[in-house]
Amino acid sequence: MQAKKRYFILLSAGTCLVLLFYFGGLQFRASRNQRRREEHGRNGLHSGPDRLWPRFPDALRPFIPWDQSENEDYNIQTSPRQKRDANSSIYKGKKCRMESCFDFTLCKRNGFKVYVYPQQKGEKISESYQNILSAIEGSRFYTSDPSQACLFVLSLDTLDRDQLSPQYVHNLKSKVQNLHLWNNGRNHLIFNLYSGTWPDYTEDVGFDIGQAMLAKASISTENFRPNFDVSIPLFSKDHPRTGGEKGYLRFNTIPPLRKYMLVFKGKRYLTGIGSDTRNALYHVHNGEDVVLLTTCKHGKDWQKHKDSRCDKDNTEYEKYDYREMLHNATFCLVPRGRRLGSFRFLEALQAACVPVMLSNGWELPFSEVIDWNLAAIIGDERLLLQIPSTIRSIHQDKILALRQQTQFLWEAYFSSVEKIVLTTLEIIQDRIFEHISRNSLIWNKHPGGLFVLAQYSSYLGDFPYYYANLGVKPPSKFTAVIHGVTPLVSQSQPVLKLLVAVAKSQYCSQIIVLWNCDKPLPAKHRWPATAVPVIVIEGENKVMSSRFIPYDNIQTDAVLSLDEDTVLSTTEVDFAFTVWQSFPERIVGYPARSHFWDSTKERWGYTSKWTNDYSMVLTGAAIYHKYYHYLYTHYLPGSLKNMVDQLANCEDILMNFLVSAVTKLPPIKVTQKKQYKETMMGQTSRASRWADPDHFAQRQTCMNTFASWFGYMPLIHSQMRLDPVLFKDQVSILRKKYRDIERL
Repeated sequence: MQAKKRYFILLSAGTCLVLLFYFGGLQFRASRNQRRREEHGRNGLHSGPDRLWPRFPDALRPFIPWDQSENEDYNIQTSPRQKRDANSSIYKGKKCRMESCFDFTLCKRNGFKVYVYPQQKGEKISESYQNILSAIEGSRFYTSDPSQACLFVLSLDTLDRDQLSPQYVHNLKSKVQNLHLWNNGRNHLIFNLYSGTWPDYTEDVGFDIGQAMLAKASISTENFRPNFDVSIPLFSKDHPRTGGEKGYLRFNTIPPLRKYMLVFKGKRYLTGIGSDTRNALYHVHNGEDVVLLTTCKHGKDWQKHKDSRCDKDNTEYEKYDYREMLHNATFCLVPRGRRLGSFRFLEALQAACVPVMLSNGWELPFSEVIDWNLAAIIGDERLLLQIPSTIRSIHQDKILALRQQTQFLWEAYFSSVEKIVLTTLEIIQDRIFEHISRNSLIWNKHPGGLFVLAQYSSYLGDFPYYYANLGVKPPSKFTAVIHGVTPLVSQSQPVLKLLVAVAKSQYCSQIIVLWNCDKPLPAKHRWPATAVPVIVIEGENKVMSSRFIPYDNIQTDAVLSLDEDTVLSTTEVDFAFTVWQSFPERIVGYPARSHFWDSTKERWGYTSKWTNDYSMVLTGAAIYHKYYHYLYTHYLPGSLKNMVDQLANCEDILMNFLVSAVTKLPPIKVTQKKQYKETMMGQTSRASRWADPDHFAQRQTCMNTFASWFGYMPLIHSQMRLDPVLFKDQVSILRKKYRDIERL
């Protein structure tokens, strides 16, 4: 019995061993064959009979997050090595950041100055690139001395790096390497609109940029180097160099809905990169309030690739006018083209048509400073069918806010090549001088980053545009600045009477007399005794522009600018200042002038006729924020200020141009005084510039020169005049707060 048990146990153990070796061997061979197949697969070979499952040619791709999507043709499998090789010429400095690839010491010595290489003989430059260089050379950042420069810009045209383009510059690699200041691209900025070519349109610019920064259109988030590169918009060769057209939103219509909810009209690519999204638009098109039109009719051999929908699409495409659609749509679809960027982006912004972005992986223009969630809808190419329901769910208040923000961004940063270039430079400057850089509120709120100079102050309350945001009350005191050009020979001169009247104002903190007279400063006892300090300073170089220098002596934010022969009472000063406190970003004052377009001479005209319409308030009797002194001195070009100084004229016009350009608003005129006189000296006085017969001719010339530099006419007409309550009402004079104004 015991023998049988032992026999059974041995038999069972043997059977278990046999089964163990059998199944273990199968598993070992399977794993070995699997490893062999994997090795063959990596070597580009197929294992033939060892393959367990068939290899389908149209296998589904794995899901890729939108921020990791590739820019290559969806129908072409590209290995990581091929991608690296394709981009090797531009991304050798892939890890470059300001801290590692930029020499800050060049900027510490002389501030942020930009040097443009001199144009090389025989080198052709496209009109667009010439506009970029002209914008830099006309800016306050430009220097012609490379030893003073912080940033360098090539004169070689790098905008179009598509080898099939007629604008393509050949042998750029050797030309760049031969530049004696190149230094492997350190502290260099390269502008580029188009890169790569058919069929894959990679982001290769065709030469080694070294450690240079890229200001590039259609750049992907994958290749964008944060805090180093700058994403710029794609703009056409017809984009204005300066100024630019205003946005098309004229009135805030409520509700803010237009004829069409969503529109698009553009090319449809039948094959290659960028074709997938546009080929699917017909699924969303309903021909009513969602009108998405595409055409196959482009390129030389489009008929060779036409599909069954081409004829129908082309017919539908011809039925609609693009401009009519653009101006009558609430949302505009902005799908990617061959490259990530599209001209539709800027067109939608200008038209106050809220952009609906369908370009996965595109680093949006100036994304470092602009919050695009305030002006656009960021869609996903894979969720195209959900776009209509998404935009229909947006509340009307939100739509209105989005449309208003499109207009602000268009006019602040995108309406001209100059603004695009200056925004790029300002972003780089903020990186270099990070301790005084502008915050998101400044960049995304009127008047924008180009007009708010961080060198003036790092505190928002020092600018007149943010009082409401900060909950800060406007200043309660002003500094009077009297411009003196006439020798003090009599105690009855108008300047002394003016000084006494201003000093009696309850809002006056101090009086500064800017002495621009050729005669020496009068003795202190010649000035009348007042309750407020009177400071007499000599103007720099005794020129007209010196009246707008930001003197340290001006301790208040509010400035009352006065000519020496102005006639104002204390009551008028008080009333004007209380009005200014409600409009601290504007010029508020008494003497008004206007401009007009002279169609016969095709130029701007200047008039001093007393009408209900005005566009300027002269600084001979006006109140404004002292920040405009800083802007006048540091923002405006030397050429305009030199013109003012040479003519000894037009400084008041230039200040009005500047303030209207910043605020996009007219000045404010206060109570009309029919007894107001420009001067008490008479037209025959040799000291009065109003007696000069060339005075008005000079001002006409100034108007047109200033408009040329700004690129448009910033002055805005107004018919608003603010008077005291009960002014000229048939009630007792005792009931009126500003009683003396009515008697003047």
